[in-house]
Amino acid sequence: MQVAAAGGAFQLVEKEFPEPGPSHVRIRVHACGVCHSDSFTKEGQWPGIQFPRAPGHEIAGIVDAVGPDVPLFKPGQRVGLGWHGGHCNYCPPCRRGDFILCENQPISGINYDGGYADYVIAPANAIAFMPDGLTDPEAAPLLCAGITTFNALRNSGARTGDTVVILGIGGLGHLAIQYAAKAGYRTIAVARGQDKGPLAKQLGAHIYIDSTTQEPAKELQKIGGANIILSTLTSAKALEWTLDGLAPAGKIIIVGAPDGPIVINPVPLLLGRRTVAGWPSGTGMDSEDTLKFSALTGIKPMIETYPLEKAEVAYARMMSGKARFRVVLTTGK
Repeated sequence: MQVAAAGGAFQLVEKEFPEPGPSHVRIRVHACGVCHSDSFTKEGQWPGIQFPRAPGHEIAGIVDAVGPDVPLFKPGQRVGLGWHGGHCNYCPPCRRGDFILCENQPISGINYDGGYADYVIAPANAIAFMPDGLTDPEAAPLLCAGITTFNALRNSGARTGDTVVILGIGGLGHLAIQYAAKAGYRTIAVARGQDKGPLAKQLGAHIYIDSTTQEPAKELQKIGGANIILSTLTSAKALEWTLDGLAPAGKIIIVGAPDGPIVINPVPLLLGRRTVAGWPSGTGMDSEDTLKFSALTGIKPMIETYPLEKAEVAYARMMSGKARFRVVLTTGK
């Protein structure tokens, strides 16, 4: 299912997939998550994107074929492919081993055809092994929403027992709550409406704060403030209170792209040595760690599935914000 031009409709087309080249693998796609970032492809919003292009960067399937110089992966192995579509090994970040910041990093479904298809060809250094205990539709969203929240939390500096706040209970947030709780943090969920409280507790939150009836910063300061606030929100306005909710030396990590600039009062930053940071997703090895931890602890996304041919419907469902909580395309095996 490809998009022929920016803003165009999805088209069902047939192509002959070539053999994978050196250091590449061909994956038989079994499931692919539908992510809000797919709009970069659908609407042509990514600089330099070329059409036609098949979106999709939450890919679960099996290795179908391997090219030369691929010593690790073999046909028949279960694998996943996420946003990080490979790295060059030669730019300064790569030479320091920081592959997620590769200056020449291709992105799955943007720089090459992604998982809205039966097959994908991708660099072998972007691939993750898939553990048992997760079905392909369950695993697919973990390769973007999962890794983004899991990787941000485990690199946040938070220690077991620290207070970690998750802003928003959506595609990212419902996974972040599970990861925070399973990692041993005192987990607090903040969202709009009392109706989300039972779900937050079901996902593992120890405390729920309804931002429509409570002032989150004041509630957090009553218990000593937050060591980490992980924001999955898209509203910049909704983030203005967050600095006041941090404990001294606390950190806000933004993983959901806000809809505009964030207003920050520098005084709490200066006086309390507080930090505002962002976090990208992660490498193939980070994806593998995410999948293993999820299988080990029983963390799974809440999903709605559609066949590949219904990509237009699935994409619209995701963009509407009404999905609960991740949309996944499935293909025949």
